[in-house]
Amino acid sequence: MALGKLLILLSGSVWADETVDPKFFEYKTTTIVGRATEMSFGWFKTLNDFEKDAYEQSIAHALLYTENGQKVRWVEGKASGETTVAMTWPVSDGYCRRLHIYANAYGVDKSMATTACFSDITSTWQWHPNK
Repeated sequence: MALGKLLILLSGSVWADETVDPKFFEYKTTTIVGRATEMSFGWFKTLNDFEKDAYEQSIAHALLYTENGQKVRWVEGKASGETTVAMTWPVSDGYCRRLHIYANAYGVDKSMATTACFSDITSTWQWHPNK
């Protein structure tokens, strides 16, 4: 079962920019595409395009498809990480999911927790890091 999900993760693509917003740093740009290029693990140490894709796909896959507590692991090049949906709860116009995200690159570990809420009215995800 895990192998099947891993194959889906590696062969899929991120469906919408709003599913990959969480980052481990202060944003220098306002666009989501610009933010994706800014992930830093030290001076001039960022994820390459393949590592960024794996990171973003793990978030999108966990957000859209996994059960609470199920981990989506990724390994690409010398970077790795995992995304876990900690909990899901209903809200007035949809539902929210709390994600725990971990990444390691260049010997540096980064982790964070963030919340994404889906609106049935607009069919979009909104990120709420402090929710």
